[in-house]
Amino acid sequence: MKIGLFGGSFDPVHFGHLLLAETALRECELERIVFVPGGNPPHKIGSLQAGGEDRAEMLQLAVGGFPEFSVSRFEIDSPQTGYTIHTLRHFQESSLDPDLYLILGADMFNNLPSWYETAEICRIATPLVACRPGFPPPYFEALAQFVPQTRLERFHRYLIHMPQIELSSSEIRERIAQGKSIRFQTPWTVETYIHTHRLYQSGKWEAGSGK
Repeated sequence: MKIGLFGGSFDPVHFGHLLLAETALRECELERIVFVPGGNPPHKIGSLQAGGEDRAEMLQLAVGGFPEFSVSRFEIDSPQTGYTIHTLRHFQESSLDPDLYLILGADMFNNLPSWYETAEICRIATPLVACRPGFPPPYFEALAQFVPQTRLERFHRYLIHMPQIELSSSEIRERIAQGKSIRFQTPWTVETYIHTHRLYQSGKWEAGSGK
């Protein structure tokens, strides 16, 4: 099964995330996209605004009714730091002969050489890379020290072409804090959840609070 893993903080999920997932699904002929909200991502320790339960619930609301999309709680339920290699191994072991793909923006992809166990990540999964407005294009040759040339050439074939829309979770949080509308930036079910649970209105989420 061709499975695309889409990790991130999703704090909150927005239409840019969903459009990227849909584009990857169609262009790369994947059978399934799994959203993996981060629990303790090493690059965002102390910066998450909403807790794992809220972020996972917002994702469930956003993708509900779309059978190709699902949400994994693996990282938010794990007590350890959420390194990508741990998530990939989890899906490798829990699925029958999976063909794994890792969905990344070009900015994240260009940082891949500095990630924990880069060579193993590239051995287990194929990166699906999407360009983002305002960021440099993907630099595939930076991975030449980690993967054989034939596999690196395969990576080049999985550059995702998607409409360029400028949405970001940080800007949505800022708009909420300022009392501005976020309509049409995230699904209305997510918008309703944010307002009902008063997210992003009074500072950061505190570990152990459940929110």
